[in-house]
Amino acid sequence: QVQLIESGGGLVRAGDSLTVSCTVSGPTLSRFVLGWFRRVTGKDREFVAAIYWIGGATYYGDSVRGRFTISRDSAKNVVYLRMNSLQPEDTAVYYCAARPTLRAGVLSNDYEYDYWGQGTQVTVSA
Repeated sequence: QVQLIESGGGLVRAGDSLTVSCTVSGPTLSRFVLGWFRRVTGKDREFVAAIYWIGGATYYGDSVRGRFTISRDSAKNVVYLRMNSLQPEDTAVYYCAARPTLRAGVLSNDYEYDYWGQGTQVTVSA
């Protein structure tokens, strides 16, 4: 079983940068894709980014591409989401999630992820 613990959320101003982290534990992490999603109250969960644990290939949602960067530290078992040029519309609870690498489907579909963290709040003031 994979366990995910997010950290690093907080309150920032528009234009600031922030990095949130996801500490991952469990067997055979090499078999997983790690993703970040976000949710605003009353709205559907939105795909932010994903990374293959092996190889490090990355994918981004349209609303964050060019501003956010996902990365992982295999030695520390941590996945990072570096967020630059933050805007008030980026305000959300950010969740880390994991899904099997070999599962067919689309990385941006949240229902394909089996494991989820508890989330970390990111608030961007105008």
